[in-house]
Amino acid sequence: MSEENQTLTQRREKAESLAELGVNLYSNSFKPANAVQELLPKGDGLAPQEAEPSGTSYSIAGRVMAMRKFGKAAFCTLSDKTGQIQLYIKKDILGEDVFETFKKWDIGDIIGVEGTLFKTKVGELSVQARQITMISKSLRPLPDKWHGLTDVETRYRQRYVDLIVTPESRETFKKRVEIIRLVRDYLNSNDFMEVETPMMQPIPGGATAKPFQTYHNALDMDLYLRIAPELYLKRLLVGGFERVFEINRNFRNEGLSTRHNPEFTMLEFYQAYATYEDLISLTEDMVSSICQKVNGTMKISYQGTEVDLAPPWKTLSMDEALMEIAGIDKETLADDSKVLALAKQKGIQLEDQAGPGKAKTELFELLVEEKLINPTFITSYPTEVSPLARRNEEDPTVTDRFELFITGRELANGFSELNDPIDQLQRFEKQIADRGDDDEIYPELDADYVRALEYGMPSAAGEGIGIDRLVMLLTDAPSIRDVILFPHLKPETKLQQEKED
Repeated sequence: MSEENQTLTQRREKAESLAELGVNLYSNSFKPANAVQELLPKGDGLAPQEAEPSGTSYSIAGRVMAMRKFGKAAFCTLSDKTGQIQLYIKKDILGEDVFETFKKWDIGDIIGVEGTLFKTKVGELSVQARQITMISKSLRPLPDKWHGLTDVETRYRQRYVDLIVTPESRETFKKRVEIIRLVRDYLNSNDFMEVETPMMQPIPGGATAKPFQTYHNALDMDLYLRIAPELYLKRLLVGGFERVFEINRNFRNEGLSTRHNPEFTMLEFYQAYATYEDLISLTEDMVSSICQKVNGTMKISYQGTEVDLAPPWKTLSMDEALMEIAGIDKETLADDSKVLALAKQKGIQLEDQAGPGKAKTELFELLVEEKLINPTFITSYPTEVSPLARRNEEDPTVTDRFELFITGRELANGFSELNDPIDQLQRFEKQIADRGDDDEIYPELDADYVRALEYGMPSAAGEGIGIDRLVMLLTDAPSIRDVILFPHLKPETKLQQEKED
């Protein structure tokens, strides 16, 4: 029998013996009146070996994280969502029968305690138990407290254990909740309205990505988990909602990496009568102010690299970035054939129908992107790779679009919206005609979206921000899996089979 199975057997046998002694292993009657956090300040004025003068009785509940048992007493560390406190379990207070039963309890058990406060002779605030209640018996041991849950795969797969034993993980996800709340607060204070749009769509649009496909029996039709909410949010601009936002999941049937998960959280927002420059200003203010509120500073460290989020942030056109950072001369960028040749020289694989705009974008991703550490807005994206963005009025080969890069990765994408239905239809048709073998471009255009534009959409700007990547940045998390509670992983059975093969 393996060590793990032997431990599980021992715990189950212990649980059975406790049940035979009349212990309710899964009680549902204990209701704690207090949290650990509210007890901790009450010890500030107590001297070692001094009890709280009022003799007030408190009741708390939580998980036993450590236990030291002696002949007639025991010390435990109890943890609830607010903190940890020591328990002092004494035989002559609980009674011999209860104490002897308690000695069979384990680290990991969830218990309820009623008692008074005092400080031990070494000055540690403790609850002297008057009554104890088993709330939930733990049948599996927690990881060793000195080493924690060290296997990264197990941390992601068994997040429930990770949260029990890794305070840093708990803090990361508390920060995630705070960051999302602050994003909502910021947009609400700027007169944006939060909305919900379909997760299942008949035509996947708003981005270029391979969708997940499903089928609806009653409607007798294929549906797709959305890759973006963009086209629905812009329909709301047509309908007269002038400032809208949505924070929700997108789904893309793509690879896994430290930056990508098949389902991820996005913020998308749209503002009528605004341009991409307005959103650059809004984004700079929103992200920097949220960083200040979450971390108390705009200067942070991300994986050992110092990053300064204090405004103003740098702005470069794509051509300027290729010249300034990649060292490509202006004459090459102005010559379509030279740009295509340079991309080929750098080992970039382009489809036959790809033009210079696609080549520039690929060169940027290869030679520039990872070098953009401090916040940098890259503007003037080629029209060829921006089918939903408004053409620049002075140079129609580029669009009024930006992407925000921090620590070498894209955090946001925004642009002045294309609201000309004829131009939009032509771009959709060209995108599909040039699709080739690219199965990330859906072979059917969204005719209803074009129809919506024909009713008239106000001039507007829109943007998407990756919430998971924003949380990664502000919590110094190296992988997107560190900021998603339950990231997607290969099934354990498949991993085991691969090992055996």
